[in-house]
Amino acid sequence: MNLGLQGKTAIVTGGSKGIGLAAALTLAAEGAQVSIVARNIEALEKAARLIVEQTGTEPLIISADVSLEHEARLAVEMTVERFGGVEILINNAGTMAAMPFEDVSTEMWNTDLDLKLLGAVHFARAVVPYMRKRGGGAILNVTAIGGKTPTESSLPTSVSRAAGLALTKAMSKDLAGDNIRVNAVSIGFVRSDQIERMWQATAPELTWEQFAADPRHQIPLGRIGRTEEAANVITFLVSEAASYVTGTAVNIDGGKAAVL
Repeated sequence: MNLGLQGKTAIVTGGSKGIGLAAALTLAAEGAQVSIVARNIEALEKAARLIVEQTGTEPLIISADVSLEHEARLAVEMTVERFGGVEILINNAGTMAAMPFEDVSTEMWNTDLDLKLLGAVHFARAVVPYMRKRGGGAILNVTAIGGKTPTESSLPTSVSRAAGLALTKAMSKDLAGDNIRVNAVSIGFVRSDQIERMWQATAPELTWEQFAADPRHQIPLGRIGRTEEAANVITFLVSEAASYVTGTAVNIDGGKAAVL
């Protein structure tokens, strides 16, 4: 299947590691030009070397705080200056912040919403005019299963992720007339820094393969997902192969969630 990504330009926030880096690698392998955005310049440089080694494509690396609107706008402008435009945005930046409701301070609420919700808003607002000039585009918001099915002690992240899902649906309707598609993925247990910290904290005596397949995770497919598996779905959703898909959120969770 031809995904139609050759020569397209993509911005990936949180692109220095984990799912963001895997998505950048997959996009570059499909012929896209990629900007990766994160705060840590050393991590960005390491990610860029990996992308060059595996795909032969040199990404643009941008150190920026996605929660700051002026830095998001500058990142988009730098991408357009380098590549001539932008057709794809993957809003992946985010961290896990989960605790009981009464333990979450106002500052924690603000920090989480600024990063996960407003960060996506800032980048989307900045890229939309350039996507219009190109005749359309695709925006993909990376959220989490907790946004659909919050559990106990999952605040503030489950609320931020739920807001990201609502943002996705509303934007998809507002931007459809410009041929700009907006979708989301809801991530479950996929290997990441957070999952690896959980492994080391709860079962350091197990190998990664043993931990990933531990039945206590209650994942119907029987294992924790790989970052490249999430990246494959993300890449499909922003590609021409998904040209009639907008306003939806796809679970990437091995069947764990109780909701569609």
